[in-house]
Amino acid sequence: MDNSLNTLEIEDIMELLPHRYPFLLVDRVTNYTINESIDAYKNITFNEPCFTGHFPGKPIFPGVMILEALAQVAGVLGFKTQGNTDDLYLYAGVDKARFKTPVVPGDRLDMHVDLIKERRGIWKFHGVASVNGVDACEAEFMCAMRKM
Repeated sequence: MDNSLNTLEIEDIMELLPHRYPFLLVDRVTNYTINESIDAYKNITFNEPCFTGHFPGKPIFPGVMILEALAQVAGVLGFKTQGNTDDLYLYAGVDKARFKTPVVPGDRLDMHVDLIKERRGIWKFHGVASVNGVDACEAEFMCAMRKM
């Protein structure tokens, strides 16, 4: 079965992820291949709640929020791979995180996540977030599948 070029709209994403405003950080999935990889994006707007304090007069989307967005994209891939379950995917670790350029209001944060491996409910991923083809963040991270 060829699952390439699958897309998910916000309604589909909300069926898979438990996150809601202001913490749902995936606007659209543009492509995914079950058990392999996923592409998605988030539009960064000045209305993001984090910008009131990060930083007044010079809004920069926090790096930890980019990592969270990558984990949410990975969660969508996990749910599509495992089937829609009542499980949660929780952060279990982050390695090799690098922040290369600031993300600011008006940017579209494009995210690509590859599944490296899964073993006993622990999923390891590699993710890259970019703006206009320029890498903003790159990391390896693990998520643990847990029953709700």
